[in-house]
Amino acid sequence: MPDDQVINNAAKKTFWDKLIIQKLSAPAIILFLICTSLAISYVIAREGYIAGLIILCVIVALPVAYATVAYPKFGIMALITISFFINYASRLVPEPTPIGLVMDAMTYLLILGFFVKHKSDKQWDYFKNPITYFTLAWLGYNFLELINPASPSILEWVFTVRTVGVIMLMYFVFLYHIRTKEFIKSLIKLWLVLELIAAVSGFQQEHIGLFGFENEWLHRFPERYKLLFIGGHLRKWGIFSDPVVYAYNMVAAALVCIALMFGPLKRRRKIILGLMAAFFFAVMLYSGTRASYLIIPAGLSMLFILNFNKKVLIFAVVCALMLGVLIRVPTSNPTLARFQSAFRPSKDASFEERLRNQERIKPFILSHPIGGGLGSVGVWGQRFAPNSYLAKFPPDSGYVRVAVEMGWIGLLLYCIFNFVILYKGIQYFYLIRYPMLKSYCLGMILFIFAFDVGNFPQQALVQYPSNILFYMAMALLNITMRLDIEQRKSKPKMTG
Repeated sequence: MPDDQVINNAAKKTFWDKLIIQKLSAPAIILFLICTSLAISYVIAREGYIAGLIILCVIVALPVAYATVAYPKFGIMALITISFFINYASRLVPEPTPIGLVMDAMTYLLILGFFVKHKSDKQWDYFKNPITYFTLAWLGYNFLELINPASPSILEWVFTVRTVGVIMLMYFVFLYHIRTKEFIKSLIKLWLVLELIAAVSGFQQEHIGLFGFENEWLHRFPERYKLLFIGGHLRKWGIFSDPVVYAYNMVAAALVCIALMFGPLKRRRKIILGLMAAFFFAVMLYSGTRASYLIIPAGLSMLFILNFNKKVLIFAVVCALMLGVLIRVPTSNPTLARFQSAFRPSKDASFEERLRNQERIKPFILSHPIGGGLGSVGVWGQRFAPNSYLAKFPPDSGYVRVAVEMGWIGLLLYCIFNFVILYKGIQYFYLIRYPMLKSYCLGMILFIFAFDVGNFPQQALVQYPSNILFYMAMALLNITMRLDIEQRKSKPKMTG
């Protein structure tokens, strides 16, 4: 056994000896633990299991809260993990339970940890880049909507800014705390493992059936079942809030896997990534989300353009032929038939309905340069201003929603913001020399591009975990470039 491992084991042994023997075995501590356990038992016996669950949550929440502030890496990984399961957990509790406050709490704790850490380590160079400047501009515009005179209720802004504006601050947290290739590798591993769990959940719903609590959630409201059961097939959602989020995450995860295959990985790992990508694409079909089918050729086209060579050209031709066969092959399978309909929009009644809605709202957008107010459409508009014109409008598209709520000025700023992100990401991709960092950057470009395209037919960035992952991908574009520059300085003659 190496000397350093012996030293580490000895240090761990000493730590636990001190903790158990010298600390927890003290009479005062033992008495405190006995009294606490008796008190908790009495409360549970008197108030029931709900009180026990609350006490358990408090016991877990306090150390997690401390660890999130004191150890930002733990907090970031916890935030990502919770963002995947928050909607799944909501199926187990009554509908009005504000379980989303868990994500709010994690977000605020990470922001607090950011300021605590930055107080002693005032490193501003991390933030000096065009993506950050436009993020601040877009964030500022979101907060400026607070005083929009056309907004029927300030509460719409308050509830919407939580998942639109405050979440955007995670970009700065990610940009500041992700500082090593090893941590990027850990985050992407965690990301893909969570996506794989989500994919298996969708597979289970399609081939095995819904769990009892999933079935109860599905039938809790008749409108929900009617929305998800289309053409004799139940659209699947996995562990996410709805089929759209499920489909978009599956496609984006598959594109990230394909991008990583261009890195300097062993053949075994490339095979695993390839199989994962194929699985993600396959289970994505269960969602019945036609918009996601269009993201696949769009994302692969971006990949082929950025990595154009003979092998990639052959791969592109093979993919195009396979796609053509899938679109044209006669079928009675409802899943494949819905996939084919995505490439025939002229025969899609819902597509035509969306075009009519967009044409109907166009005069309002042109006459309201800063829109009708953040949150004026959708759930919060229906809740706080149910009789308003915008509360009854179905935005469908993420870009249309921005135009309606924040005006054509907001839409213009939002499009510039997204253009700058992709422009700098592509620029960084060609500048980065370190192969693994290059593949990480490529993966983030494909992820962001996929959601930019998917945001047109659907609202792609208003649900967890998509919004969290999007801002992490933005940050990773800058981080990979920064680490590559540091790598070059330390190893001027780096070869790979």
